[in-house]
Amino acid sequence: MPTSPLISELPAEVLQLLARHQLLKPLLSKQILVDTLSDLSVAQEQEQQAIEGYCKQHQLSNEQALKDHLAQETLSMADLRWQVTLPIRIASYSATHFAHKAEQRFLERKEQLDQVMYSLLRLKNGDLARELYLRIAEGEATFAELASDYSEGSENTKGGSIGPVPLRQAHPRLSEALRTNAPGTLLEPFQIEDWWVVVRVDRYTPVSFDDATRQRMCNELFQQWFQEEVNQQFQALSINLPS
Repeated sequence: MPTSPLISELPAEVLQLLARHQLLKPLLSKQILVDTLSDLSVAQEQEQQAIEGYCKQHQLSNEQALKDHLAQETLSMADLRWQVTLPIRIASYSATHFAHKAEQRFLERKEQLDQVMYSLLRLKNGDLARELYLRIAEGEATFAELASDYSEGSENTKGGSIGPVPLRQAHPRLSEALRTNAPGTLLEPFQIEDWWVVVRVDRYTPVSFDDATRQRMCNELFQQWFQEEVNQQFQALSINLPS
């Protein structure tokens, strides 16, 4: 996409002023969205629902309240329609232009998307970790009880419960242990850096490539393309600015 004409045609001194105050790139980003998405149509019903959602969010109970709000924000009704329908336009454009890449993106990101819940004890003392593991394994105590009394990590305020969180959020060694063991498995203590950990896999939820995930991948691909486009156009504008 060539540099947005409405931006590139601004006088050099205006561009320089915007750049000096770090406003040029945000303005360029907004205009690229307009150039890319303004020709997309939005169903009247979707637009109306979006406006109603906006009014509810801002506690605008009637038409006069909406008019007063728009005047205060120096927005026209057309401006509001654009703002509230922007997520709909992005979703539509993303699905049209990036659906063919969505499944590959999903496969690349799957381990980051899979969710896991687990129980965790973290201790500096390996012998104590072993003792607590045996107490849990033999049914003498629960994870929640021991986490509150002994765990030295932030999980001690949550009864040792972690998640649901993305699988890849955990330390690589812990992530591998969670991925390769079935729910309900209590793992013997093992060391991660300075910690000894006792872990039980509570629930593992792999993400499937359903319609919602497909749209999420399309949106991610759009955002990736959009940021690259903004950066390229910003660099092209910056080259011509006086230093």
